[in-house]
Amino acid sequence: MRDTTSILPLTVESLVFEVDGRRLIDGIDLHLERGATTVLLGPNGAGKSLLLRLCHGLLTPTAGRVRWALPEGRAAGVKRHTMVFQKPVMLRRSVFANLTHALAAAGLGYEARRARARAALERFRLADLADRPARVLSGGEQQRLAIARAWALDADVLFLDEPTSQLDPSATRAIEEMLRALKDEGRTLMMATHDLGQARRLADRVLFVHAGRIREDASAAAFFTAPATGKARAFLAGDLLD
Repeated sequence: MRDTTSILPLTVESLVFEVDGRRLIDGIDLHLERGATTVLLGPNGAGKSLLLRLCHGLLTPTAGRVRWALPEGRAAGVKRHTMVFQKPVMLRRSVFANLTHALAAAGLGYEARRARARAALERFRLADLADRPARVLSGGEQQRLAIARAWALDADVLFLDEPTSQLDPSATRAIEEMLRALKDEGRTLMMATHDLGQARRLADRVLFVHAGRIREDASAAAFFTAPATGKARAFLAGDLLD
């Protein structure tokens, strides 16, 4: 049975990230509750990917803090948040071994991790690819495997950085179906995308990021119907932002 202990809410307080004296994240505050899909929108260089990496712990903030309801975002001793990148990270192993390796690193025993890996392959219709080298899969298949791996690890929160930006419409649709299924299971998603159609289809909440700050935090319906700032209106109209 799935451990339903939640590591949420996630609280981000006065978050700052600087590189060579340049402030790339500038005093961000946000609160992430359980069960919704939060989409980060904004122009290139706004800080969306950096914010995801800071929340996940891949980067250390210059100032401020990222605080989970449970220490380090762990439940039952296992980290329960994961990151899905624009280009999935695949080991030089089979599809099945990519899953079992991640599960072994999370502390599952031999039989348990094999059973969980098989369940993930069946759950996301990847069983026919189990013995294939993961690095020869198509981009869409690799992304499906990356998300299946997050499911196998029982992630409570998924951070997704442009997960369909390099995929064709069919592969994009398959990924979106997976993300909806994960949300329906009670997972929480926080995703950066440049695809406004995708944001409209998936988002419950939109964070509009510009120049390292969150300029709007609104429901998806409110944001797309009546954005509150001129920057957001310009972005939705396809104008360049200074």
